[in-house]
Amino acid sequence: MALPAMAAPAYVNSLTIPGNRQDLSGDTTVINRRFGAFSGLYYLPSVNQWFGLSDRGPGGGTLDYNTRLQRFSLDVDKTTGAISNFQIQQTILFRKGSAYLNGLAPASASTLGNSFDPEGIVVLPRSGNLLVSDEYGPSVYEFTPSGQFIRAFSVPSNILPKSSGSTDYLASPKPGTLTSGREGNRGLEGLAVSPDGRFAFAMLQNGVITDGNSSGAEFARSGYTRILKYDVDSGNVVGQYAYQLASNAQGRGISEIVALDDHRFMVIERNNRGVGVPNANLASPDKNIFVIDLNGASDVSAVDLTTPLGAGIVPVTKSSVLIDLDANTIAAFNNRSPEKWEGLAVGPQLNDGSYLLLTGTDNDYSVTQNGSNTQFDVYFNPSTGERLQCDLGATTNCYAIAANGNTGTTNLGNLPTGYELIPGLLQAYKASAADLGGYTPPTAPTPGPLPLLGALSALGWSRRLRRRLGR
Repeated sequence: MALPAMAAPAYVNSLTIPGNRQDLSGDTTVINRRFGAFSGLYYLPSVNQWFGLSDRGPGGGTLDYNTRLQRFSLDVDKTTGAISNFQIQQTILFRKGSAYLNGLAPASASTLGNSFDPEGIVVLPRSGNLLVSDEYGPSVYEFTPSGQFIRAFSVPSNILPKSSGSTDYLASPKPGTLTSGREGNRGLEGLAVSPDGRFAFAMLQNGVITDGNSSGAEFARSGYTRILKYDVDSGNVVGQYAYQLASNAQGRGISEIVALDDHRFMVIERNNRGVGVPNANLASPDKNIFVIDLNGASDVSAVDLTTPLGAGIVPVTKSSVLIDLDANTIAAFNNRSPEKWEGLAVGPQLNDGSYLLLTGTDNDYSVTQNGSNTQFDVYFNPSTGERLQCDLGATTNCYAIAANGNTGTTNLGNLPTGYELIPGLLQAYKASAADLGGYTPPTAPTPGPLPLLGALSALGWSRRLRRRLGR
């Protein structure tokens, strides 16, 4: 069943964030100071704050990198919705006790989830704490606003990666050793929170191994993935729901989920094509935003998501395309679409009652690797679409990258002119409440059961949060 068609929000403008932009971490390694967002976006209206989440670091978890969150500001034209003047306000490093949480995969067993690959971010309305979804575990973790670990939410047994019935973070679907649970590197990609803060919703990039993959073959995927509904107070999952992908070709999956109210959400669904790292295929980009509704959907906690679904199993309802992210001219990419649209947030309300929608891309720090996990910087020529790889953190020993992603054989020497690190992108849309079928912003903080909040008033909470965020 599909949701009624809705009017499409209007594209406004785009900002590019240079690939060499540095954050405020003070990291002594230049590569590790690259901004590297946006794996996730969130806007907190009560204090007019934006958050941009970086993933597990340059090299896809093969380089030593302390995972982090960026707090940033934007100037927003309250009439047009145009965005400008991107500024990083604070870089927050995630840590447990005195130890910073590392993105190496797999890391030591003492590290959360055996590594940490942050992908989704929300601020919990009732406490002001940060909630982050982790792709690798897959996990959901709660942190203080300063990045200190508080607790881990539960992980259902059918989501944990397992080999022959035992949890195994090292198992891979490629040789068929991963027999159930999340696919490798396709865990909890998106995260949302209900406006009242009672429930969180974490979404797998693709279904689990047993969803259409009974043969154990790599990428024999179901046409469905899963949404996990968490009770925030207990940290336990209280339901799972099936989301139908438009197709399961070209590495298609979801990148983000954003609450419109307590049962309707926007979802980014995309393939792995376009300008980005490490995928070199620029053809057939397909990146869209849909609206879904969980009302009436079956709880599939104990069900394998075969294609088609079993009798009586009802997936979430899904709209036609709300936004085609490939449709607008992006001068920085010479009208080509970026590969990894991964961030989405409902921003401030504008003068006419409409809302700013902000979308963002993940540029993977403009770093890639070969089959032996040797890391390279990737440079892009916006005019031609050609790509080069050079020594990490340098502009020497440069080689062309072929259309199939293979490294050329001719050493080009130093980086030629006309090339730059792949930038990140923010793209603004103006959406009326009718465009979204209605929208309920996060509620103003009120006293609740979490110890941190105590008897603070909403105003006191806001002032306290501003102090904790360094404002």
